[in-house]
Amino acid sequence: MKKHKRQALILRQIELHNKMLSVDLSEELNVSDDTIRRDLKELANDGKIIRVHGGAVSKSFVKPFNTENQVYALEEKRSIAQKTLALFKNNMVILTEGGTTILELAKVIPKNLRLTIITISPQVAIMLSEHDNLNVISVGGRLTKNANLHTGASVVNLLADIRADLCILGANAFSAEEGLTDMDWEIVEVKKALIRSAKKVAVISISEKLNSNKWLNICSTSQIDYLVTELDSSDTLLTPYIQKGITVL
Repeated sequence: MKKHKRQALILRQIELHNKMLSVDLSEELNVSDDTIRRDLKELANDGKIIRVHGGAVSKSFVKPFNTENQVYALEEKRSIAQKTLALFKNNMVILTEGGTTILELAKVIPKNLRLTIITISPQVAIMLSEHDNLNVISVGGRLTKNANLHTGASVVNLLADIRADLCILGANAFSAEEGLTDMDWEIVEVKKALIRSAKKVAVISISEKLNSNKWLNICSTSQIDYLVTELDSSDTLLTPYIQKGITVL
């Protein structure tokens, strides 16, 4: 595979999943670790990604307020954000994490809607601060810089005292067979805590992340109540999730 094609595939995977490990890229593209490291270095030098220990992250994921960063699948994420509003009702308590899709959701919450939103993402909290009728609570802790999320035991312990109406999660990977999965241990633990603290759970994700798996389990499909994608609910790609009892928007 020629370098320009390989680097285009690497960039797409990073933009799609927000973060990729070098070892996973090496396995998926069937090239050496050294080749991947050189590619990541070149992509970082060109300003297309941000290198982190063991891999790379998307610039739009880590620095979403930088207007120069292009958000991957932006129109699809905007569509998902609009659909997700159907789950909101006045006076709900909503838990959420971070990520570009959830930031798009934060932008479109109607100004007259009264909600309490509890988030582990400082970026989401800042975005929501512009809404007069929202009670915004940021659950603080150690900041995981390559995801801009508060993680750690203190966050998990604080979430244990909360009983929210709805938890909204993005997805790194989601499949009907394996459920919701990720590859960062501390993020997985805090997402599990978010799920435990909510009566209902919604996964909002572009369809490209469906039918994919990472190596750490967050929860099974039985723990997910809603799935929101940019697809029409009649799309056959969503049939396995509907068969698992998930309500698809």
